[in-house]
Amino acid sequence: MKNITHFKTAMLQATVIAAVLVGTSCSSNHDKKDTKDVAEEHNEKKFDDTDKEDDAKFLVNAAEINLEEILLGKLAQHNSTVTDVRELGKMMEVEHTKCLNDLTNLANEKSISIPTSATDNAQDAYKKLSDKSGNDFNKAYCDMMVKGHKDAIEMFEKESLKSNDTDIKEWAIATLPDLRRHLDHAIKCQKECEKMKP
Repeated sequence: MKNITHFKTAMLQATVIAAVLVGTSCSSNHDKKDTKDVAEEHNEKKFDDTDKEDDAKFLVNAAEINLEEILLGKLAQHNSTVTDVRELGKMMEVEHTKCLNDLTNLANEKSISIPTSATDNAQDAYKKLSDKSGNDFNKAYCDMMVKGHKDAIEMFEKESLKSNDTDIKEWAIATLPDLRRHLDHAIKCQKECEKMKP
């Protein structure tokens, strides 16, 4: 039984990672529709209720954030020579993959469509970051993590107060401590990078 659970978890993680990689490899295809737009169009057709539309929008945005953090976390592990930055990247990849798995289960329960691969915004952030090297890369990555997590915390706090869906509200509340911890870690890393010579 334990092996079956482990296998299922491994397969889910492999699927999420494959989805992120497929999104990355397809970025040169300009005819491909942004997965965020596709998810939003599906949700608009499904929900007439404004509250449900707002919850769907929140889950779509949360998925986009997670997919971007996973993608950029992998890039940081690959491109940085600074241990703190690589560790921050690893933390983002691992913890946002777990968060995305939880979010995917929640979205499925609520019949809400979410992006399944890196969105255009995530691809743009990846491209912008991958053009940098050395300490310019380290600083830019840490700056993105600080800004991204501040924005995410604000978004999750709003949802935790206004959502009428108990499950979505509880998930938002439960996710906030991790986002705050990520922000603290990113700020610490950002300060370390500021001390380094250009």
